[in-house]
Amino acid sequence: MRTLAFASLCLTTGAAMAIDLAPLWDFARPDLSEQRFRAALVQATGDDALILRTQIARTYGLRNDFDGARRILREIESAVANAGTEARVRYYLELGRTYASATHPAESLTTEARAQARQAYDGALTLAREANLDALAIDAIHMFALVDPSPADQLKWGEAALSIALSSQEPEAKRWEASIRNNVGHALHRMGRYDDALSEFQLALAIRERGPNAEATRVARWMVAWTLRSLGRNDEAMQIQLALETEGEAAGRPDPYVFEELEALYRIRGDLARAQYYADRKAAAQRR
Repeated sequence: MRTLAFASLCLTTGAAMAIDLAPLWDFARPDLSEQRFRAALVQATGDDALILRTQIARTYGLRNDFDGARRILREIESAVANAGTEARVRYYLELGRTYASATHPAESLTTEARAQARQAYDGALTLAREANLDALAIDAIHMFALVDPSPADQLKWGEAALSIALSSQEPEAKRWEASIRNNVGHALHRMGRYDDALSEFQLALAIRERGPNAEATRVARWMVAWTLRSLGRNDEAMQIQLALETEGEAAGRPDPYVFEELEALYRIRGDLARAQYYADRKAAAQRR
């Protein structure tokens, strides 16, 4: 099943620093992102330099080198203590992500690791709220879904983040709305509240369709189709997934999650040969 990883990666830049982090990030290429951050670091000073180093640490985490990420954060710990609020918030966010993030294997999310992450995310959230850094407050809140994995807790945190996004005047905070609605929909789906989940996924899709990110839009459509299957609306789900298959091929990005859903839908129809075809396509796509 598609996870929350996409939502966790799609929006994590703030608006308060002099350097714009967004064009430096390529979450699919953390190695390239590190190069860009290090190049920007040459000219950076003060809080900007500290913030860039927190992002370098994050590139390590995205490559599953959490010890390396913590080493970088330890190097700036004393300087961060006397830095501005944004630098401190980002320090705590990235420290928390070294203990619990979407890239951690499930077996590493021990009780101790979750406690370490919770402490760091609590620090980030408290500082962000005090300074009205809404986008960073949302970032901290949405990370609690990895600390508190029950669907009821994930719904609670999602609704808290959505409340900030809808009331904020900060453009970066508002840009979180689609991701948050995806997370809320995912929690509702896990609770068996499929109609409510579909409503959230449809709202997220409407936002994505107004934006420039074709991949994010395809994921949003997948979530709608996935929930339609849960509601027994299989013909509608099939139509969307087949269209996503075509679009993924055209983009050079065949999606194993699309193939997984098509396999399930053809099994429901009793077309076992076609179901096996998509099972094989899923396996091939996962090996890429």
